[in-house]
Amino acid sequence: MDVREGGVEVSVPDARDGAGEGTGDGVFYNPTQELNRDITVAALRAYAEREPRASTYLDAMAASGVRGVRAAAAGFDVTCADVDPDAVALARRNLARNDLAGDAVQRDVNALLHESATVFDVVDLDPFGTPIPFADATFANARSLVCVTATDTAPLCGAHRNSGIRTYSTLPRNTEYHPEMGLRVLLSALIRTAARYDTAAVPILSHVTRHYARTYLQLDARATSADDLLEELGYVHHCEDCLRRTHERGLVAHPPEACDACGGERVLTAGPIYLGAVADPEFARTTRGHVTDEMGEAARARRLLDAVASELDTPTHYDQHRLCKLWSRSAAGMDEFVAALRESGFRATRAHYAGTAFKTDATVGEIRAATDG
Repeated sequence: MDVREGGVEVSVPDARDGAGEGTGDGVFYNPTQELNRDITVAALRAYAEREPRASTYLDAMAASGVRGVRAAAAGFDVTCADVDPDAVALARRNLARNDLAGDAVQRDVNALLHESATVFDVVDLDPFGTPIPFADATFANARSLVCVTATDTAPLCGAHRNSGIRTYSTLPRNTEYHPEMGLRVLLSALIRTAARYDTAAVPILSHVTRHYARTYLQLDARATSADDLLEELGYVHHCEDCLRRTHERGLVAHPPEACDACGGERVLTAGPIYLGAVADPEFARTTRGHVTDEMGEAARARRLLDAVASELDTPTHYDQHRLCKLWSRSAAGMDEFVAALRESGFRATRAHYAGTAFKTDATVGEIRAATDG
């Protein structure tokens, strides 16, 4: 069937035949990822302003080629790669259909990156599941920007803990801030992988939406920058009784025997995860400015980017409903709740992870006191 997305027209598999569900079998087109693609195009435009020399773009798992076609329409010299010959043929037809220059090749992305005479300025990894099998080749060969989607949220957030340990070489924990846990586990693994190539992979934009995490990493090819970024890795110690959490930077954990707030012994430790800023507010605002009205998810993209740009960069968010349930109190409106924290002298913002998510520099006890009544 034919679809129009972000100003381009592409042919995609008909979802009624089962190929459009994103199952990993055959060529698929996932309509629920349109928000992801809208933000991708806006981020590429914003990055072209920041780094005008960035011109080549690799859509590493092209499928129907819609992401690569939209990148080409945004002015990038695009290569669409896929191991499926049907996907390559479809991506090639979709580029031609929109009168866009670009190439489509049947190659495994790891082989392509290691063997290609072209060094791609931007590499976009949007696999079915985890991106980790493609991370080494990407960071060893990309020049400027790496864009990554991960859809294996259960291992990332700790719901499938052993799988998360195997895949990401860290210990994830399933908490009420599981969307952020997943993002920070992903960033930790990507940053450590890039560091093996003396490269800092600096997050300039990240978001968690529905059942995936998405991040944009600007590359800095200085070993000292990689060292600095590794210092942002560390551990979260989370009390399951009172929901207090503390953070410590460093690759050696020192978990407390008991919670220093309530004395409870049910303290979980997660890490090493990335504890630094997941986005550059200025870049998020610039990206927001490049969201255009022909994008199907323009309104949602603008709201999301506004939230990301204004969010505090504390390592974890709180869930208001989870806290209020613990305290046996009714939940106030979120704007009122956040305003009460600010009026008490704390920094506080809503967080993009969920409608009841917020960030603050207040402790759990201080949150309770500031919002009581």
